[in-house]
Amino acid sequence: MPASRTPARSGTRPARSLKPYAYGAAVAAAAVLLGFVSYTATKPDDSATGGRSADVSASPDAGVYPELEKLARRDAGDPLALGRADAPVVMVEYADFKCGYCGTFARDTEPALIRKYVEKGVLRIEWRNFPIFGEESESAARAAWAAGQQGRFWQFHKAAYADGAKEKGFGEQRLEELAAEAGVKDLARFTRDAAGEEARQAVARDQEEGYGLGATSTPSFVVNGRPIAGAQPASTFVAAIEAARKAVTTEPAGPKSAPTTPAPGRTAPGSSAPGTAGE
Repeated sequence: MPASRTPARSGTRPARSLKPYAYGAAVAAAAVLLGFVSYTATKPDDSATGGRSADVSASPDAGVYPELEKLARRDAGDPLALGRADAPVVMVEYADFKCGYCGTFARDTEPALIRKYVEKGVLRIEWRNFPIFGEESESAARAAWAAGQQGRFWQFHKAAYADGAKEKGFGEQRLEELAAEAGVKDLARFTRDAAGEEARQAVARDQEEGYGLGATSTPSFVVNGRPIAGAQPASTFVAAIEAARKAVTTEPAGPKSAPTTPAPGRTAPGSSAPGTAGE
């Protein structure tokens, strides 16, 4: 049965038997908030004004679940992440390349967040492949991971989410075209990596993490333990990031770590060297 869609600017996963993710009772309880409470609290409505943004409390602790903060991996060498590993705020994003609302977020909202927060060392974005729309979703996720092995994940991300890209599908030839567009130099290695067991395991790890948290749609986010569901207006993410930043301002700052991959075509925060992405 095809995956259903909702008016909440998110893709909805097909029904399946879920394997519990081993976080323990505290996270199991918090997972309900990502799977149910966060969805109903943050979904836009169908009002004539074009929907409303989620209500994010000014209180930095409101709606925050400490166990969900542990989802941030903070691996300085993660090619599927943007921003400093020690950034005060981490936004974990669960998304699917076939999800139209994920594309809307990637094109319309994420670039501004990168400029406003990632490039200033405030925010780190950690991508999780969460393919829920079938075989092409899985293939695109593995291809994105493979592009990341050559330092071109975010360039692939941009190409795959370009306006009209989803409609062309994600067959084998199309994925190679996207890799070439992203500047992946060794396409033979890209093809091998995408088809390999390591790619399958990496995608499965992200996927099971999302399922185990009760995520039922894409895109889904966790911002320093605060769950957000759907491609919300930019104001929703700004409010969540600002609340998270406020919550950690009184904590002593640790030593700065090396920045991860900079945004495509940009210079990494704190670095004078050009970004590796190019155009």
